[in-house]
Amino acid sequence: MTKNRSPLYVTSLIAGAFFMENLDGTIIATALPQMARSFHIGAVSLNIGMTAYLLTLAVFIPISGWVADRFGSRSVFGAAVLTFTIASLLCGVSKTLTEFTLMRILQGVGGAMMVPVGRLIVLRNTPKDQLAQAIAYISWPGLTALVLGPALGGFITTYWSWHWIFFLNLPLGIVALVLTMLWIENTRAEEVHPFDWLTFALGGVASSGAVYAMEKLGGEGEHWQTPTIIFVLSLLSGFLAIASARRRPLTSFIDLESMKLKSYSLSVYGASLFRISVSVLPFLLPLMFQIAFGMSAFHSGLYLLALFAGDLSMKSVVIQLLRRYGFRQLLIVNGLITTGSMVACAALGPSTPPALIASILFFHGACRSLEFTCMTTLAYSEIPSNKMSRANGFLSAIMQLSMGMGVAVGAITLRLIAHGRGHSAAMPQLADFRYAILAVAALSLGPVFDSLSLRHDAGAATSGHVQPVIETNPA
Repeated sequence: MTKNRSPLYVTSLIAGAFFMENLDGTIIATALPQMARSFHIGAVSLNIGMTAYLLTLAVFIPISGWVADRFGSRSVFGAAVLTFTIASLLCGVSKTLTEFTLMRILQGVGGAMMVPVGRLIVLRNTPKDQLAQAIAYISWPGLTALVLGPALGGFITTYWSWHWIFFLNLPLGIVALVLTMLWIENTRAEEVHPFDWLTFALGGVASSGAVYAMEKLGGEGEHWQTPTIIFVLSLLSGFLAIASARRRPLTSFIDLESMKLKSYSLSVYGASLFRISVSVLPFLLPLMFQIAFGMSAFHSGLYLLALFAGDLSMKSVVIQLLRRYGFRQLLIVNGLITTGSMVACAALGPSTPPALIASILFFHGACRSLEFTCMTTLAYSEIPSNKMSRANGFLSAIMQLSMGMGVAVGAITLRLIAHGRGHSAAMPQLADFRYAILAVAALSLGPVFDSLSLRHDAGAATSGHVQPVIETNPA
């Protein structure tokens, strides 16, 4: 960071980058029906645009730390912002689904370098006892974008056209690029290890192959043999990537060293199931509101603003809750409550009072926000600063992959349920949406079970939680 600038300036810039990247990942949710008509395809099929974007992030994020160490944080961050902005323009002028998907992949390449490099700058310059506040601060805009995106997309789609949801990134990208040149110092690592091409290639094949196969398995009129073979081959590639990482444990993109810490591995295993589960709702709910409830894109998007309000309300008290209850207790209790709130979303219907719909979404937003902050903060709470680059790159990839999986899992679940109930998935029914939400709600219990083996004092240096001392009288 430049010496004449407050760290708050850089942190604010990175938070803004989080907002732009996450906004672009979700803003098309309420625009899917209009985009489908423009491309002459089914609305559910357009989830490939969302999946391709998030999947590209997952494939390229692991190398973000290495690239920043090699070429400098400002150079990488600035190039990423420029790539992301140009790709946004090209998305807006796309004429076919193929063109649109390719431009979303290009956007993903920019986002893969933009967000994790920014997070790494913050993590390296934040003391452990201030980590929760820093992560909450840079996470607010990103979580805000996840819920504001569908509402804003619905407004733009209803009163203009879907093309403008991508043109919106142009002024944001230009401002971010200028501020990057002014505020970010172009720091490089003194020693950069050789690029781990083998693990990168195997991991990329594994993640992209798995999501592609899942997409095909849930598609209309698709045979199951070929996608199944691709899925099995992707799993094999994943095992080979892990084997390759074990040969280079200190330099591989797969951070097996950090995985030895329960506080870190929880955010890879149980937390991934949670991210898959809760990332389904911003995809399914707008479709359910429009297709099953008969709402406009703008009206359906407005309801999701309640999620945004819930996110912000919980962020104001997360530090106090962590200090009082600690990570383990919060992850278990709040995880159960979050699952219950998803079940409540499945019970919504066209006759549900608007105030009740908004209240349920607000409550779910607050619960998921608390769980997200706890899991992310805990992951970095015991990582030494000299290992932060690899740990951040690997975990950032897992985060994006699980969220990309969420969209795919949501679409596939909806399609399979529709098939199972004997009708086409092109026009899902209300019961299809309800069963799909209930199915993915079960996945949100991942961190609950994973936290049962967590130490009671895990992350205490970060949360400030002190276990009460139980005095015993000597016999």
